[in-house]
Amino acid sequence: MMEWVNTISQWALPVVIASIVGIGHFRKVPVYETFIEGAKEGFPTAIKIIPHLVAMMVAVSVFRESGALELMLVMMRPVFDYLHIPSEIVPMALLRPISGTGSLTVMTDIFQTYGPDSLLGKIASVLQGSSDTTLYVLTVYFGSVGIRNARYAVKVGLLSDLAAAFFSVMVVYWIFAL
Repeated sequence: MMEWVNTISQWALPVVIASIVGIGHFRKVPVYETFIEGAKEGFPTAIKIIPHLVAMMVAVSVFRESGALELMLVMMRPVFDYLHIPSEIVPMALLRPISGTGSLTVMTDIFQTYGPDSLLGKIASVLQGSSDTTLYVLTVYFGSVGIRNARYAVKVGLLSDLAAAFFSVMVVYWIFAL
């Protein structure tokens, strides 16, 4: 049974791409030329967002390397203890809105220390899947279209990441710790 699922997953992307090319050809769309035009339009956008990406990467590095993350964890520990949120998950919950790579590193450390099937491993997995790199996404998307005032998007995005962290812990406790 598992080999069949692996075969489907291996063929899914090539089948989708072939379908797009086939439908385009059937509709008499110049598929290759259209692809090239799209790539030409995407290149200036990529160049335009590079400064935003560099700024975000520098900010994340400074945040982690300066000790600000550790200080924040120490200051917020009583709140997380009160909410029964394991302290091992907190760095991941704080890094997830900022850096996907940073949160993935924390999750990998949790897996290596406690195991992926442990309660902490399950919480980390649910958190990784239920939250997003909000600040990165806003930087890239808003930077690419020139939006300077993020206004409510940052607040709503960070609030949803906070909810994802809280409910990841609660749902995993509810399903696996009973």
